[in-house]
Order: sequence, then structure tokens, then C-alpha cells
Amino acid sequence: MKHGIRTILWAACAMCCAAPALSGEEAPKLTAEQQAVMDAYARAGAPGAAHLALAATVGNYDLKVKSWQDPGAPPEEETGTATRRMILDGRVLVEMLNSKMMGTPFTGHGMTGYDNVSGEYWATWNDSMSTGLMVSHGSCDALGACTFKGSWNDPLAKGPVAARMTTRWMGPTTQLFEMFGPGKDGREVKMVEITYTKK
Repeated sequence: MKHGIRTILWAACAMCCAAPALSGEEAPKLTAEQQAVMDAYARAGAPGAAHLALAATVGNYDLKVKSWQDPGAPPEEETGTATRRMILDGRVLVEMLNSKMMGTPFTGHGMTGYDNVSGEYWATWNDSMSTGLMVSHGSCDALGACTFKGSWNDPLAKGPVAARMTTRWMGPTTQLFEMFGPGKDGREVKMVEITYTKK
């Protein structure tokens, strides 16, 4: 409820400041509380170093995809492409992926951002093999190596299944993505590996 009140207060402050400016009148002076709210929202919404790091990955990529149905068997291998771009004035990275999964055409859509309030990166993923949404949170180091943890609703488990995802740069134009989840015995196994090579 507090979040809702703050949002309404911020919106009211913004409208109060904008209305006189649009009419040519001098904007009314904000109270200390109103100014504090405006400043807090401005800081929370300002893109920073983390967003610039995401923007540095924008571009087109060729993919080599490996997926394991059985950890003891060789992986299935496919190729694909991905396109990354920034939206919302440099606040969110969007990725569109096209490949195959088990011989079937596969399309995926992901978003990644950094929340100035929580101090965490966040990511979403949905694709043509599901009607659900995977949400994860994580952190990245100064070299761009990231670890995320999240979950998706598995149709066999009939509920959420936890996953861990890592990314790291193998060179200036090559990024390795790995996804891990529980195997049949509950222990973590590698499920997917994608090598991104920037064109």
C-alpha cells in the first residue's frame, strides 16, 4: 500500500510541476517531502553503469546451441541467431532468439535489466515451447560474468522448478551462456549451453 501511495504522490508532484510550465506560469515550490519523493524516483529511474554494460552487448549474434535431455548422453546440437537491442531509453536489454530445439523451430524472447532500488539484475524469458514466464535475479562482476537464479513452471512437475544461469565472455565477441537445473535424482545438471558470437 505504501508503494501505491508513493507512486500517487510522485505522479501528483509531477503533474503539479508540469501544469504551470505548460501554461507559462511559474511552477509552485515543492515541499521538502515532495522534493524528496521526486529525487528518489529520479535516482531510481536513471540509467547507470550497469545499464551501459548491458548496452555494450547490443548487436547480432550467431549461436551454437547444445541441449542435454540425458546428462549421460551426448548433447543435441543446433545453430541459431540472436538480436539484442536496448529499449526504454537505455534501461532494458531485449533479446530475440531463433534456433531449433529437438529439431523443432524455436523462438525465444528475453529481457534483462538492473534495478537501482534493489541493486540486482533481473531477467525474464518466454519462448515458443511454453506459455509461461521465467523470472530470475542475479549479479554480474566487473568483467561481465553473471549468475542468475530463477524458476519456471514445469509441465511434468506441475509446479515451479529452480534453475541457475551463468554467462561469461570468452573474448571480445564471444559469450558463453549455461543453464543448470535438477536432474532425475534432484542433483544439478547442465541443461543448455549457448555460444554467442557477435557478427
